[in-house]
Amino acid sequence: MGNCIICGTPVDGEICESHEEDAVFEFRGTAASQLTPGRYYRGTVDGYADFGVFVDIGDHVTGLLHRSELDQRLESLDWEPGDDVFVQVLDVRDNGNVDLGWSIRQREREFRGKLIETEDDEFQPDDLEDDADAETGDAGATESSTDDADAAEETEATTTDDRDAKAGELQAAAEETETEAETVDEQPAAAEAAGAVTSSGSVATESAAASTPATDDAADAEPEAEDEPALKRTTVEAIENQVGSVVRLEGEITGVRQTSGPTVFELTDETGSVECAAFEEAGVRAYPNVEIDDVVALEGEVEHHHGDLQVETESLDVLEGDDRERVVDRLETAIEREARPADVAPLADHEAVAAVEDGVADAATAIRRAVMEARPIVVRHGATADGYVAGAAIERAVLPLIREKHTRDDAEYHYFERRPLDGRVYDMDAATGDVTSMLEARDRHGEQLPLVVLVDAGSTVESVDGYDLLSLYDADSLVIDDSRADEEVTDAVDLAVAPSLAGVDVSDVTSTALAANVAAHVNDDVRADLEHLPAVSYWEDTPEAYLELAREAGYDETGISERREAVALQAYYQSYKDKRELIIDLLFGDGDTERPRDGDLAAHVSEQFRDKLETELETARENLSVRGVDGVTVSVLDTDAFTHRYNFPTTILLLDALHRSERDRADPPVVTLGVGDDELHVRASEPVDVRELGDAIAEAVPNGGVTVVGGQDGHVEFLPGERDAVREAALEALGETLA
Repeated sequence: MGNCIICGTPVDGEICESHEEDAVFEFRGTAASQLTPGRYYRGTVDGYADFGVFVDIGDHVTGLLHRSELDQRLESLDWEPGDDVFVQVLDVRDNGNVDLGWSIRQREREFRGKLIETEDDEFQPDDLEDDADAETGDAGATESSTDDADAAEETEATTTDDRDAKAGELQAAAEETETEAETVDEQPAAAEAAGAVTSSGSVATESAAASTPATDDAADAEPEAEDEPALKRTTVEAIENQVGSVVRLEGEITGVRQTSGPTVFELTDETGSVECAAFEEAGVRAYPNVEIDDVVALEGEVEHHHGDLQVETESLDVLEGDDRERVVDRLETAIEREARPADVAPLADHEAVAAVEDGVADAATAIRRAVMEARPIVVRHGATADGYVAGAAIERAVLPLIREKHTRDDAEYHYFERRPLDGRVYDMDAATGDVTSMLEARDRHGEQLPLVVLVDAGSTVESVDGYDLLSLYDADSLVIDDSRADEEVTDAVDLAVAPSLAGVDVSDVTSTALAANVAAHVNDDVRADLEHLPAVSYWEDTPEAYLELAREAGYDETGISERREAVALQAYYQSYKDKRELIIDLLFGDGDTERPRDGDLAAHVSEQFRDKLETELETARENLSVRGVDGVTVSVLDTDAFTHRYNFPTTILLLDALHRSERDRADPPVVTLGVGDDELHVRASEPVDVRELGDAIAEAVPNGGVTVVGGQDGHVEFLPGERDAVREAALEALGETLA
């Protein structure tokens, strides 16, 4: 029994529960489970990621300070690797991951006390130091042992000096007598005979030097096989069973990051990736000549580090010439063999998907190659139900492959990111953000340039400038989209999976139907998880093949509808975030026992969706202006005057629902027109080419600043001062087109 160091209350330990947050702890335990949630700890910055900062708590535990926990933008932090920081442990998960929180106190004197926490207790610093001094005194109590040790050290020092002198003399003699022709063959033998310093810094003993004559005969009798390494090569996949052993790996350097201690290289071979720590000095770059994309041979001891496999590097050599080509050929052969699907088997019989089967296989191959080459994958998608579900399909397939490929637990956060887009155009704003992020990741964390995958977006000419910016940095990109795509995009990206480019009617296909088929070929193990997703993405006229697939997977039409509506609502809120865990719970029900069942969650959220949408629809119907234009029924809604622009639902979602209800009330052709201060959206019972509509409006209103965004399925933008003229020109053009 002791007293709290702050209030003096009798406690078991050093601090009472009410004052735990007033003290700062120094952690000297060995496992994350020994940390105490709620306490503040001194830590050391280990490195940055797009989603936060990794902080070492003591010598054995690393936690994540997520960017959402910061009181400022992540980019504005001035912390450098190795800096001391103070953080709060919020949670220690079952898998050992540690969630950290921000501490407004960033100096030790701002806390009311300091304690040291070990694996099973806490101590005041003075008490722990007194214990350490007592142990030191006990250990040195035997005077004769101390004298013997001192004598042994003196003898060893003398012997070492003699060996060093002898080695220096023989080495100098050898160098004086060598000729240029004899240098390669004789110098290693002379150095070895002399007991010269080895590559590891040790010195050979005199007895070893005496037993190995420094003669040409000895060198000839035992020639070194320079082409054959001392260790036989193994693979990353095989080192799991070689912990504690020294191994030789050959592969490509796919990542380099400098920590406050060692330099960490990520080495990738044909079977996987592993982190290899190399130490020069604390915070000093080891092997500065080794960079990303170098092909290397590495030798080191396999160890467990923070629960992950890691190789403690003993030697690291960049391979050149034939040696390099041999490894490159081996990697390329393995990647090509494993990356391409053996055959293409669509989830269901669907003409639009069948038209792009080759593209589906190529897209799956590109994504699998990126995983195997340890390149990050960035998925950009529209912030709609279709966009989120399509992006989640790719995510579902890729994450298990990343976990399998990499040995570190947090690899999925480094090598996969899903970023929603504002709209369906990959414009310069989005591309600039991606390029900035990828260059920061390359320079700060040594990551390779990513594969950028556009889903439910980016298939029209308005995205070309964004792709051009990516291509200037040799970042690969591919598009998976159900829109009516433009041919120019095929030259701007590495691959476009768009049925419209194959001349197929895209009225019955969604981006999710395409993306889910790609995902099923990226990872066949998750095919069953994806089967209900295409049905989720259809608001109406769902192909029967996809409904049947969903029913076989255990989802009835109510369950499918609830998930679609729930995702649509969640896509609106914080639309710039991926909301990975929430979307997983809604679509797949992967939550643990503490989370709601997926069906209950979807039903609850979808009810909110219907209530909010119906309220807005009632307001919109009361304020519609219905007109007949050349036999076409046109319903016009002033979207700025009669919608809540900054509340759910979005203008696009509202107009879609409004058009479906208006279409059922009148004979076709029926058009619903949403006109705001500077945007015009059109929905029609017959296909309308918005680009042609924009051209007609621009001709009628030449000073209206009329442009089309999003291609044939996009919308028209104009100057606010020409709103009335633009609306009338649109009505006239639609009447002529659809009459």
